[in-house]
Amino acid sequence: MPSFATEVKNELVRASTRKTCCQNAELAALLRMGASMTIGPAMNLGLNFVTENAAVARRVLQLLKANGQVKPEVTVSRAKRLKKNNSYFLRVAPSPQVRPLMESLGMLGDNEGSVGHDKGLLRRQCCRKAYLRGAFLGGGTVNRPEAKAHLEFVANSYPFANTLMQVLKKMDFPVGITDRKNNYQVYMKDGEEIMDLLAMLGAPKAVEHLEVARNLREVRNQVNRLVNCETANLQRTVSASVAQVQAIHQLESRGELDKLPPKMAEMARLRLAEPDASLSELGEMLGISRGAAANRLRKIMSLAYSSPGEVK
Repeated sequence: MPSFATEVKNELVRASTRKTCCQNAELAALLRMGASMTIGPAMNLGLNFVTENAAVARRVLQLLKANGQVKPEVTVSRAKRLKKNNSYFLRVAPSPQVRPLMESLGMLGDNEGSVGHDKGLLRRQCCRKAYLRGAFLGGGTVNRPEAKAHLEFVANSYPFANTLMQVLKKMDFPVGITDRKNNYQVYMKDGEEIMDLLAMLGAPKAVEHLEVARNLREVRNQVNRLVNCETANLQRTVSASVAQVQAIHQLESRGELDKLPPKMAEMARLRLAEPDASLSELGEMLGISRGAAANRLRKIMSLAYSSPGEVK
């Protein structure tokens, strides 16, 4: 069964990207996440891209073909172990057409093979959305709906991670950045913000799953709070009842139970007969308020632990 992150990616690849500028932005982020360049004869550049997600491989292939300058090839490496995914290799052989493509995507600087800047691809809001979608497809992950909210982009360089963080901040998303195992993680931990981001990127079904899980958690938490409250109240009632019964037996052992005023004696006998009853239930049996019942029991306990002979 595919992970939730895989399901999200499978949904995102179906998002419509018709504008050339958005296609270039998405492709640039995808290639930054998982591509490497090779050098062939006459210093011509080639391109390799690897992914374990078939839908992502098709998306990269689609975007490369839409560019029209290069001719990508796809091969599949079958998994030899159980629970291991197939690997999809997209290769563009070294040719004169690759360099102009890499330059248009901001992946070549002044020096051969250096990393360029993506600012030219991120001027428009629609392109920033496409860029983030490509980054998530290439190296993003999100926890399943039942787990604690967490979404992250895993980048292999700090400049790229910082670009992602700045783009997200510019769009008012609260993000953080950290490093782990030679990679950099740009992460989000707010459930509402994660749903807003996925909705913006084009994954409404994923958002629906997250909303359902969040609502279930809220209902479950509310039920747990009510149960805990009822349990605490019951424990207090039982503890108070035990103390009250002990106090009444104390008076009885001293021969002072029959010397209590009629109303207090009535309450004491009722408590002995109904040790599990709450104050409200005791009050209802005597036709008095809960507060009056509590007051009578407090007086009984006070007399029980006062000096013998003080009952008047």
